[in-house]
Amino acid sequence: MSANELLVDAAQRPAQVAGEVLDGITEDVLNCMPEGKHNSIAWLIWHAARQQDMQIAHLFGAEQVWTAQGWDRKFDLDRDANDFGFGDTPEDVARVHVTDPDLLQGYLDSVTAATVDYLRPLSDADLDEIIDESWDPPVTRGVRIVSTIDDAAQHLGQAAYVRGLVQDTWHGKY
Repeated sequence: MSANELLVDAAQRPAQVAGEVLDGITEDVLNCMPEGKHNSIAWLIWHAARQQDMQIAHLFGAEQVWTAQGWDRKFDLDRDANDFGFGDTPEDVARVHVTDPDLLQGYLDSVTAATVDYLRPLSDADLDEIIDESWDPPVTRGVRIVSTIDDAAQHLGQAAYVRGLVQDTWHGKY
């Protein structure tokens, strides 16, 4: 298996976890913020997709799926098109209220598809290309891709944890 094939596989996993977390979820559980101040499942999945969408679109030199496919209008969150939730306060998190879990899954699936389309043609040389010299050591394209996938995977793990915390009868695969 090539490095490229590994990245494609890894990029698809957060959306698979989201499917498990969102299966049969109610609106109340989806939007519950534990103790009224911690991230909801809706916010965690939205943020996982947004950060990956923004970073991959930047690498690809393409428009974000968020605006290109009208997800910004479907979510209707009254946020700047470049806002992906970094630094959100509990009040900001609460404003990411989603009534239909299929909306979250659809957006994450679309971001995943765009990510896979971006990854498939990349060569080892493409992955080794330095794209950000402001870090020490400089960041390669491959390292940035791993970072975006890792961030999404961590947030989906958190979403699974929150589902179990909020709905103690839920026992998902994760």
